[in-house]
This record gives sequence, structure tokens and C-alpha cells, in this order.
Amino acid sequence: MSPEDYARLLIEVGAIELRTNPDQWFTWTSGERAPIYCDNRVLMSYPEARARIADGLADAIRARYPACEVIAGTATAGIPHAAWVAERLELPMVYVRGGSKDHGRKKRVEGRPLRGERVVLVEDLISFGGSAGAALVALGEEGGKVIGVQAIFSYGFADAAQRFEEAGVPCQTLTDYDALLGCLELDEAKQEVLLAWRAR
Repeated sequence: MSPEDYARLLIEVGAIELRTNPDQWFTWTSGERAPIYCDNRVLMSYPEARARIADGLADAIRARYPACEVIAGTATAGIPHAAWVAERLELPMVYVRGGSKDHGRKKRVEGRPLRGERVVLVEDLISFGGSAGAALVALGEEGGKVIGVQAIFSYGFADAAQRFEEAGVPCQTLTDYDALLGCLELDEAKQEVLLAWRAR
């Protein structure tokens, strides 16, 4: 499947929502005001779509990171996708919490201990790269060697690209903002709003 095919799949299941009127824009967890919201958790409810996404993620990891020994997911949206990928690749899986537990063993990375294995982190989407960047640090502190990040969708922000470059970890996605815009049937004014927002 091409980036456009994956973008159409996200549109079909309702994972993408647009609001080009600035008064109705979404507010992300980061506080960012945006005309678009990508919710890849929706994929869980569509068996055929989630299978195609999982197949794509697994194929990409086989091709780009053949040395991968462990699949990691980020809590919470990355966990199901990481699980489906790990199943396809027949690899161990761990997941990274948003923060350490304040009880029990106070773990940040759940699953069996990492002992220097090469890890690929699976993310549902990349915005500014903050959650993925924090997960890279946590996995490293727990004994893993992260060799790549494989995500479903990226907004294509320069901040995220710089974050991964500084970490020395490549990040790849099945589809992105540009492919999405190419699939949407929008008039010129709405296209300009969406392009201007991403370029700000």
C-alpha cells in the first residue's frame, strides 16, 4: 500500500477529523490549537483496517529494521498496534508508560526486562515527537537499544524531525500529512488553511 492508500484508510474509518474554521479548532494535549485531529485508536474497532495497518507496520519493520529483537509500544494508543505487530513478527513486546507507577515496582517499561536487545518503537502518530522522545529515553534507561521508530501517521513538523535526528534514531511512518491532503477533496481556501497551519 502507498502512503495515499493508508491515508484513505484512516479517512474511511473516521480517524481523521477536520475543522477549518479557527473558532472550532481542536486543542491537543500539548495545548496546540489545530484544524485536524488524527485518532488512530478508532482503528481498533475495524478488524480489516487494523489488520492492514498492522501488516504495513510489520512489513516496514522487516524491511527497515531487520535486526529488531523487541517491539515496544507507547501507552496508551500505541499499545494495541505494537501488540499486533509483535504477534506478526513473533517477537517479544514491551510498552512504555507515560510515567513511572507510584506503587509496586514503580516501573516505566512494562514487560520482561531488556538486556541490550535492539528495539523498534511503534507509535500511533507523531506530532512534535515528545512522547516518542520520552519513550526512547525510558527504553534506553531500562536496557534497550532503540534502532528505530515506526509510526502510522506523522504531521511532518520540523520539530519532530529534529528531535529524532538529535536522538540518532530514524523515524518512519506509513503515511503523513502531505499524503492526507492529497487525498482530501477540499477547496483551495481550506487547503490553504491546512498548509498554513502546518507551516507556521
